[in-house]
Amino acid sequence: MKTLFIDKEIKYIGSQLAPHWIYKNFKIQGDAIVAFCGECEVKLTEMVDIEDVINDEPIYSKYMLSFISEQFNIELVEGVFRQRLLMCCIKEALEARGFNVKRSGDDLFVNDKKLSVSIATKSMTSVLIHTGVNILSDGAPIPVSGLENDMGIKDVKDFATDIMKRYSEEIEDIVLASTKVRGV
Repeated sequence: MKTLFIDKEIKYIGSQLAPHWIYKNFKIQGDAIVAFCGECEVKLTEMVDIEDVINDEPIYSKYMLSFISEQFNIELVEGVFRQRLLMCCIKEALEARGFNVKRSGDDLFVNDKKLSVSIATKSMTSVLIHTGVNILSDGAPIPVSGLENDMGIKDVKDFATDIMKRYSEEIEDIVLASTKVRGV
């Protein structure tokens, strides 16, 4: 799986969760995960999570670390498994830095405040995952934790690169593990 940290700020509005967005914008073809920082504002009209639409819960973060992954030749249920694996990679990276993190499904919490948002969906050609981790906690519509102002993580690029490395290595190791067993 290819990885890229995008050094320019991008406002995540939900439309980036689209087939071949990574390929069209960054010339990375195939399974990939990219990360970038910027404001996050997903209006109900762009929401993929129908439960959030029904509950009238748009997403907003003043400054967020976003991961977008596109993976081909898998079904949605496997995509959700991979989304949860990404959340576990983030949790483990934070725990390695000394933080106590609680995971509930695809949500992460620090000090009982929500740290992340995440969704997995299926396009005609791929599974798409967006995961956002708050960098700043002020200005959010609900109580949230932030990497920088609540946890003191200043080098977000280093953190993001660590996550993408962990995640791509896990995916590659899982695929490799499937090739070493004999059928019964």
